[in-house]
Amino acid sequence: MKFLILPVVAFFLVGCSIEPVRPLSVVPRPEQLVWHEMEMNAFVHFSINTFTDKEWGYGDESPQLFAPDSLDPDQWVRTFKDAGFKSVILTAKHHDGFCLWPTKYSEHSVKNSPVKTDVVKAVSEACKKYGLNFGIYLSPWDRNHAEYGRPAYVEYYRNQLTELFNSYGPVFEMWFDGANGGDGYYGGAREMRRINGSVYYEWPKTLDLVRSFNPEIIFFSDAGPGVRWVGNERGVAGETNWNTINPDTLFAGKPGIEMLLNTGSEAGSQWIPAETDVSIRPGWFYHAAQDSLVKSPDRLFDIYLSSVGRGSTLLLNVPPDRHGRIHKQDVAALQGFRKKLDEAFAADLAPKATLSGESRGGIYMPAGLVDSKKETFWATADQVTSGELLVKWEEPQTVKYVVLQEPIWLGQRVRSFTIEGLVDGAWTQLAAGTTIGYKRILKIDPVLTDQLRITIQDSKECVALSSVKIY
Repeated sequence: MKFLILPVVAFFLVGCSIEPVRPLSVVPRPEQLVWHEMEMNAFVHFSINTFTDKEWGYGDESPQLFAPDSLDPDQWVRTFKDAGFKSVILTAKHHDGFCLWPTKYSEHSVKNSPVKTDVVKAVSEACKKYGLNFGIYLSPWDRNHAEYGRPAYVEYYRNQLTELFNSYGPVFEMWFDGANGGDGYYGGAREMRRINGSVYYEWPKTLDLVRSFNPEIIFFSDAGPGVRWVGNERGVAGETNWNTINPDTLFAGKPGIEMLLNTGSEAGSQWIPAETDVSIRPGWFYHAAQDSLVKSPDRLFDIYLSSVGRGSTLLLNVPPDRHGRIHKQDVAALQGFRKKLDEAFAADLAPKATLSGESRGGIYMPAGLVDSKKETFWATADQVTSGELLVKWEEPQTVKYVVLQEPIWLGQRVRSFTIEGLVDGAWTQLAAGTTIGYKRILKIDPVLTDQLRITIQDSKECVALSSVKIY
């Protein structure tokens, strides 16, 4: 999937050229733009822990315990497709070291289980069948491997990455966390092993290896370099959410690190947007005791508003059960969630309105906000860092949501904005916010009005909005 670089078009009005909007100094790479546009991705935690009723396996579990009786990755991916997800990230190996593919580098894998199914292959093929992107989570920590903490394990880890990327591609995202050891089985040693992750794993060399297979790969970790952790597992991105951040400020133990990850940094030196990971259940792996605790469609919709609706991308974990299928409770919740999304955002009122506001002219007029063309959008003249957009209908409309987007291929610039409605002849503030980014969804108390006023109060450089939708 490629991002198309749009041509620069010059317009001449009354003898004056319309200068194109200049990009800011930090902008997303093409593959990051594609990632933003996915909006919702599925996470799948399925492994030996599913059958031991644990979240973190110790590493000494017998592969014979992995015994789903009706394994159906096709059902997983079909369920995700129907719910509107654009990709699936699979836990190919969690901290317990059990591998969901028949790796030639370890006996602790599906090849020694009763089913012997190559789960990674099955999920990869299902993603191709249903048109979803495929990603992998390969835990750096391995509580099973005898050499963990020594140089030989790092070679093992890279060998497995090579195996995965050569056999199951294309892989759009590689997901890894900051697991830096602890107690484990370690081939029978049963001891505590701690490592300095930034040194031991030699991440720059490992990431270069992966890039040799896919130069456009997105890397997720707490600090990126492709996308960053949002700082919590509740499904809540910051109300202020900058896609930029300084990676050298993201280190373990730093006071306020979760808040920094949550909000980003306006003056950040790199584009490393936040990915919002959260599970549909209290745990990340399936536990029968949690069947009654699956998040409701209403709760999932709220999470959508606090993740995608704040310029992040939602990574929702949905763990298959011991049969090897997405449980009916989870399926029902996802179906209800999809219905709520379709109902809330069914009919865009913006194209029915007249839009007006000061602009730099040419392809940057307010009408470009509703024509679905990327090359046309609303922008003010250089040095004009605030602006008002008036939305007016011939007849009053009931408004519940306002959706704003910036042309982030030119950077993220809006610092603050307000939304007002003309109610009983007077302008009334309905919502206010700070950042917009790829997408900002404002839920407002339903109001009947024939006019909205969207005011960009402060922007880093000239105002630029690519889309306005109203529901």
